[in-house]
Amino acid sequence: MRVLLALAALVVVAGAASVSLEDLEFHAWKQKFDKGYGSEEEETRRKMIWLDNRKLVQEHNMLADQGIKSYRLGLNHFADMDDQEFQARIGSCLGSFNMTKAHSAPAYIRRAGGADPPNYLDWRSMGYVTEVKNQQNLNSCWAFSATGALEGQMFRKTGRLISLSNQQLVDCCQDFRKRDYQGSYPEEAFKYIISAGGLQAESSYPYIAQVGRCWFNPWFVEATCRDYKTLPSGDEKTLQYAVAEIGPISVIISISRSFSQFYKSGVYDECGTNDLLHAVLVVGYGTDGFGKDYWLVKNSWGDWWGERGYFRIARNKNNQCGIASYAVFPVV
Repeated sequence: MRVLLALAALVVVAGAASVSLEDLEFHAWKQKFDKGYGSEEEETRRKMIWLDNRKLVQEHNMLADQGIKSYRLGLNHFADMDDQEFQARIGSCLGSFNMTKAHSAPAYIRRAGGADPPNYLDWRSMGYVTEVKNQQNLNSCWAFSATGALEGQMFRKTGRLISLSNQQLVDCCQDFRKRDYQGSYPEEAFKYIISAGGLQAESSYPYIAQVGRCWFNPWFVEATCRDYKTLPSGDEKTLQYAVAEIGPISVIISISRSFSQFYKSGVYDECGTNDLLHAVLVVGYGTDGFGKDYWLVKNSWGDWWGERGYFRIARNKNNQCGIASYAVFPVV
């Protein structure tokens, strides 16, 4: 009853002030994400973009309600950005790189334990995964993917889950590569960690979302890496065995605008295997209530994005989003 009265009062106020439902929703969205603009003109422009995105989200979710789409979209923190702005902000966080075959994982992974992998797995529930983080405006997804995989392996070895420093990779890996900072790959992060002798914790080398001078201190090392292994490209079954036997695995995926900007929930199944642009962390897999197999993936865009910072990609569906095209894990 109280909710009905509150809604009725809101409608009366809106009508009296000639405020539309869209105005009220935009105002509520700004408050939720603490949005503010420098001028009335800028706010008007942002609102028009937001309205276009609102329409896109509503039309998509109508199809989801009918069972035509397997995932839902939502108006998140990116909803006042047009396509060009969003691509410029997120873009590709990966530099030019040719994946080596010299560190290929041995075939025994698929036979480890002599049994099939479990049908469902979530390493979060077993203490292998730290909280969701936010790379912000920096093209550093590769660093977050690499530290996530190393955090899991260090937990497996020591029983201690420590959030590792992405900033050390951002600052120091560029020196290791002897070129300007233009993104990287998880494999190059592991190469740097091996060469440097370890990685500090986030608490001693915090993330500032910009490239700075390397001030790595070996006295504060919390994680080491002696090697890394890559999985056969495009083989989802081997990726499943690796996730089950080893832990969280670094992967690179292709992402589309509507999915990456507005994904809210469900199993995404609408992308190809080309243009691998974004590094993430596979932390599990399973099958949803509709019988759709999925990969459970940790992103680095904050916990307000997607399913509290995570998303699900269709599994056993022609290597959806290229999720098994590039997969690598550290050896500690």
